[in-house]
Amino acid sequence: MPLAPSRRPHAMPAAARPAWQVYILECADHSLYTGIARDADARLAVHNRGCGARYTRSRLPVRLVYVEPAADRGQALRREAAIRRLGTMGKRALVRGASKGE
Repeated sequence: MPLAPSRRPHAMPAAARPAWQVYILECADHSLYTGIARDADARLAVHNRGCGARYTRSRLPVRLVYVEPAADRGQALRREAAIRRLGTMGKRALVRGASKGE
């Protein structure tokens, strides 16, 4: 379930943050990139320095548009795969739903 912006895990203290997070970035060309990290904000900084995934390096800057907690790395990887299967329209609907607090 997506979290409302004020309840996003990266806005929480590190001790309260879930072990893993699934995130979606919107690139400068408006494409979407899905990944996992222990700290989505730190990973965003890595992407924007040009040291992240090859896909995002040529599409800078990127911005964080969605974050979802995961209990462990396995759950995060499974959720990432499921989100990737949604395609562009499904991902955009997921992001819109999260921004509306659904």
